Amino acid sequence: MEQYNVTGMSCAACSARVEKAVKKVPGVTSCSVSLLTNSMGVEGTASEAAILKAVQDAGYGASPKGAASNAAHSTSADLDALADHETPKLKRRLIASLGFLLVLMYFSMGHMMWGWPLPHWFDGNHIAMGLVQLLLAGIVMVINQKFFLNGFKGLLHGAPNMDTLVALGSMASFVWSTYALFAMTRAQVDGNDELVMHYMMEFYFESAAMILTLITVGKMLEARSKGKTTDALKSLMKLAPKTATLLRDGAEVVVPVEQVQKGDVFVVRPGENIPVDGIVLEGISAVNESALTGESIPVDKAEGDKVSAATTNQSGFLQCQATRVGEDTTLAQIIKMVSDAAATKAPIAKIADTVSGFFVPAVISIAVLTTIVWLLLGHELGYALARGISVLVISCPCALGLATPVAIMVGNGLGAKNGILFKTAASLEAAGRTQIVALDKTGTITSGEPKVTDILPAEGVTESELLTLAASLEQKSEHPLAKAVLAYAETETIACPDVTDFTALPGNGLSAKLDGMEIFGGNASFIATKVEVPEALQNDAAALSAQGKTPLFFGGAGRLMGVIAVADTIKEDSPRAIQELQNMGIRVVMLTGDNQRTADAIGRQAGVDEVIAGVLPDGKEAVIRRLQESGKVAMVGDGINDAPALTRADTGIAIGAGTDVAIDAADVVLMNSKLSDVPAAIRLSRATLRNIHENLFWAFIYNIIGIPLAAGVFIPLGLTLNPMFGAAAMSLSSFCVVSNALRLNLFDVHSTKHDRKVNPVSAPAASSAPVAEAPAEDKESNSNQEDPTMKKTLHVEGMMCGHCEARVKKALEALPEVSEAVVSHTAGTAIVTLSAEVSNETLKKAVEDQDYQVTGIE
Repeated sequence: MEQYNVTGMSCAACSARVEKAVKKVPGVTSCSVSLLTNSMGVEGTASEAAILKAVQDAGYGASPKGAASNAAHSTSADLDALADHETPKLKRRLIASLGFLLVLMYFSMGHMMWGWPLPHWFDGNHIAMGLVQLLLAGIVMVINQKFFLNGFKGLLHGAPNMDTLVALGSMASFVWSTYALFAMTRAQVDGNDELVMHYMMEFYFESAAMILTLITVGKMLEARSKGKTTDALKSLMKLAPKTATLLRDGAEVVVPVEQVQKGDVFVVRPGENIPVDGIVLEGISAVNESALTGESIPVDKAEGDKVSAATTNQSGFLQCQATRVGEDTTLAQIIKMVSDAAATKAPIAKIADTVSGFFVPAVISIAVLTTIVWLLLGHELGYALARGISVLVISCPCALGLATPVAIMVGNGLGAKNGILFKTAASLEAAGRTQIVALDKTGTITSGEPKVTDILPAEGVTESELLTLAASLEQKSEHPLAKAVLAYAETETIACPDVTDFTALPGNGLSAKLDGMEIFGGNASFIATKVEVPEALQNDAAALSAQGKTPLFFGGAGRLMGVIAVADTIKEDSPRAIQELQNMGIRVVMLTGDNQRTADAIGRQAGVDEVIAGVLPDGKEAVIRRLQESGKVAMVGDGINDAPALTRADTGIAIGAGTDVAIDAADVVLMNSKLSDVPAAIRLSRATLRNIHENLFWAFIYNIIGIPLAAGVFIPLGLTLNPMFGAAAMSLSSFCVVSNALRLNLFDVHSTKHDRKVNPVSAPAASSAPVAEAPAEDKESNSNQEDPTMKKTLHVEGMMCGHCEARVKKALEALPEVSEAVVSHTAGTAIVTLSAEVSNETLKKAVEDQDYQVTGIE
């Protein structure tokens, strides 16, 4: 998408005009103009010159945004484009206008209505008073000449805008008042004092000036509020470091950050910002990444870890190698995403855009018709003109045009502050309509790295002895499970003696010699060929397998030493995040290529509604397509094999720690790699949609009520509207819309307080029937879907190992109402599936009879 700055726009009609003109350029496939940021995003093959000419022919100015090749210059230019240049100008205009307006009001309303004193020579000199009012109103009009220049320029180009309405209203008041002043001179010459006083009451000079001043007040408030909506984007841009300290020929050299090349080595001292993305070569430190992720807790960095531009080195000295520079850095990508989202339009904005396109011509027509109707009803021209002017000055296309983009900008900025990046305005809108969330298992629900979960030494063997043997055997293996055992041994400071005669038996296990003694490890079938496995350990291993864990058997010197269970553990926040999604009326489905037993175990621990196992990488997209038959689907994933599914889903959500391919394919990126940010993203989208609906309601209802009121439809009911009050109402309408959008900044994306079910999708009807099968091209797999109301979770304290789990499981499943109990000593929970109602006291007693404590039941 190519982006441009657009100048001269004053309302939604202007942005609609520019958009329409550019879309007509051959080669342009899409164009989106933002009144909020005065920017335009264009896609297609059209030349830059052709696009600029189309904008200029429409009566506006345009220039391409700063070139991305010069990151510093681009950021500076973009910051300048977002800077609030209007508020200071409008403030000066307002102060000058108010000064002359107050004097004018003293002469017109103060003297005429309340008898305030004037210099003696004005006594009876009504023409002099009229001349003073004419001069003062003329000065205010000159001060606010921009309304007239832009308004009549738009009229000449066939694109009337809000300034046109203001200019016509003010000019009509001034011209009619000037006519009344000249007519008064004739009456004065004729000595007709009654007619002189009549014309004196026809002066609308104060209306001509007041309209301009009040609209300027509204414009200033609007500009100031609009400036705040881009605060998040501006703060991101300000984070961009200006310099970097490079190591060249052994010496430190400070250079502008745009001169840093990929592969350069740079150093960062405590308290300094990291200039570009890189990888740590030397040093240990804690880095504050809150600017990018919203996480306030510093992240420890050591050799081999990645660092990102604009994060702050807090403690140690780091020497790093640049891996991504300029527009490729994480910060630059975030800025681009937020900026692109601001330059795009949400589908809901089409309503306002359609109305804005013909709004101003329609208002002008209504104003003319109103004047004619009141004349035909026998009223004087001054009265009829006042009604027409009121219609012009109360109508506000800006409120319609700003209703959607200001909310999108604030919502997108709030998301960026919390590490949730929406790539487009459409994705921000679509996320809130999600009815089904499909979660990839590995790296999304789980950590993606196997970890030791249970250690079961054989009788007469200590944990330390078992770990020493296992670590010694596994240290020469490249298998991921071996790395998990070694990592655990390292945390326990277990020594790893060297082994000899190491042999790997693919699909079975490992063997070696330790101090001349044969040691071995592997699966149950392999170990059974070496030693006898006690029945108790066989049962424990089976229980571990049922929980989705992989039991590894180890032995030596002709005997079994014990079992170490390894599993891809569930992320700490996954069950809570899934529960939050379900509380929002969203059905949660887990997709995995794992076998059914492992998948079901993980699914039960996570608490998902449906498990689809055995899904091949190329089958995930087909699953998403099938799920879409039931509702709007969001896919959450992190791997290369997730990219087709992320693209197919209504909303693709990528975990930030995932691959670049997945991030590129997604609509939403979660920088913190936390599943809890999925409900937060949907929650923020829903809040933004509510805000847009509120804004659109206010904008439409304001005009629907205001225009008939100004036209005099309610005069028979005693309700009328002076042009000055119409101008005041118009000046506040846009301010109210923008202020309402700014309330989003107070929204807590992680608070569940206001969660409610929106368009929930029902799970499959039969609680015991298999849920939807995977596509034909996938491995056949079914998962059981239980009614969530027939499940209870017991929080149990005192369980220490697999034996404890087995005792609790046996006690619970002994109850006739319990069809299944899934027990985890690591999570401290027992999830029971019930075939009939059973009291919490009965469940609690069954567990506590085994000498464990139940702290709560959900």
